[in-house]
Amino acid sequence: MMTDTTFATYFESTAIFEDRLQQIINQGSLSLMLSIGYRTGLFRVLADLDAATCEEISDRAGLQTKYVENWLAVMSTGGILEYDSIFQTYRLPAEHAALLLQRGGSHAYASSVQWVSLSAKLEDEIVNCFREGGPLPSDLFTRLQSQLIEDNSVSIMNGLFKHVFPLVPRLIMQLCEGRDVLQLGCGSGSTLIELARTFPASQFVGYDSSATLIDNARETARQKQINNVTFIRRELTEIHAIESFDLVLALDILQDQAQPHRVLEQVLTALRPEGTFLMQDLARSRNRELNLQHPLAALLYSLSCVRNMAIENQAQTSNGSRWCQEKALQALQDLGFESIDVQTLPHDLISDYYVASKPRLAAS
Repeated sequence: MMTDTTFATYFESTAIFEDRLQQIINQGSLSLMLSIGYRTGLFRVLADLDAATCEEISDRAGLQTKYVENWLAVMSTGGILEYDSIFQTYRLPAEHAALLLQRGGSHAYASSVQWVSLSAKLEDEIVNCFREGGPLPSDLFTRLQSQLIEDNSVSIMNGLFKHVFPLVPRLIMQLCEGRDVLQLGCGSGSTLIELARTFPASQFVGYDSSATLIDNARETARQKQINNVTFIRRELTEIHAIESFDLVLALDILQDQAQPHRVLEQVLTALRPEGTFLMQDLARSRNRELNLQHPLAALLYSLSCVRNMAIENQAQTSNGSRWCQEKALQALQDLGFESIDVQTLPHDLISDYYVASKPRLAAS
């Protein structure tokens, strides 16, 4: 039987937790609306305006006023926008715009939050995996992920030029001069097509296992008349290229592979001597306590959960452990890559970026 003190403590703990649950529900709703604001261009419109009315904002964005009005209300209650009740105007502070839209070298939080809406589209399948085991329909997951990349193509390209490519000395100059580039897991090709357009002297090849995405990529390249890019449907464990590329890109795809070590073997074979491998991977350590200290730990574990469901072996390596930074570094070293470096960059807090090179003489 509870004493008065025990009951008071129980009541206080319950009240605190109820308040926390209410915050979670509100923040979840806010996350969805942040994603919508990013995809509809509302944040970009607000960033270019000072104080503006709902009608002015919706007109500038080309959106329905009645829906924008509700969205603005959510952003105001969430502290994203400032609202002037006298003039009935909304304003996005410059410091908020910098964090939402990756201005001034910051992380694009409005882009990252789209993973929440992506996961929501898979909720029925995720629930079924919890009950009956995986995998998720891999083609569905791949198409949704590719759509996310396409929605964020401008931010991705900005990040590549400002933060990622500078990790490799003279890489941009080399691409201007002309190099052979392979992207693994190219999806619908948005990133590779933009690179091909930017560097017409270089030749680009994109591999993806989804026939639908490869067809979409080919059609987009045809429509845009980009002739220095080729898209091929191919499993990433079977690249079938020998010393054919100066640069191989694997952007946010290796942790989704059932056999990441096999993919890296194929990368090493495909690279020319002294060629460069540039990889983006989920920032995940073998050390659980270290992961829990990450400022976006809940997002990282959510992404890991969904992605693990998308492949049959639950993203485990041959000895049964999860793919992580330590495993990636060990695999690169064991295979014979040189000059291996890994960094976390300011524009992308949830990813690690690896640079490695193939030795002048191929490893035996």
